[in-house]
Amino acid sequence: MVTPTIRVKSPTEAKRGSVVEIMTLISHPMDTGLRKDKEGKVIPRNIINKFLCVYNDEMVFKAELHEAISANPLIQFNFVAEQSGTLELIWHEDGGQVYTTTRELRVL
Repeated sequence: MVTPTIRVKSPTEAKRGSVVEIMTLISHPMDTGLRKDKEGKVIPRNIINKFLCVYNDEMVFKAELHEAISANPLIQFNFVAEQSGTLELIWHEDGGQVYTTTRELRVL
């Protein structure tokens, strides 16, 4: 499988105490294990099953995903910016594969 592409829309700066909106999308087929290929063989289940956002070593958002999520899942969430730091976005796939990206946030 090709390594998924992760896209993130997040501000680079925010006022202290303000609400920050994060949008992230990962390109992933989210195979449910219910479809068949051209030869009639079942395509094994392979989904993103967990998403985490860690901000300065503190988890600010967590989501558990299941088969009903569409391909290329988009996740949008908010949190309150209290200090400058690093956002780490972490996607966990069936089979143990993990995809990660980071963004910096400067709090004024």
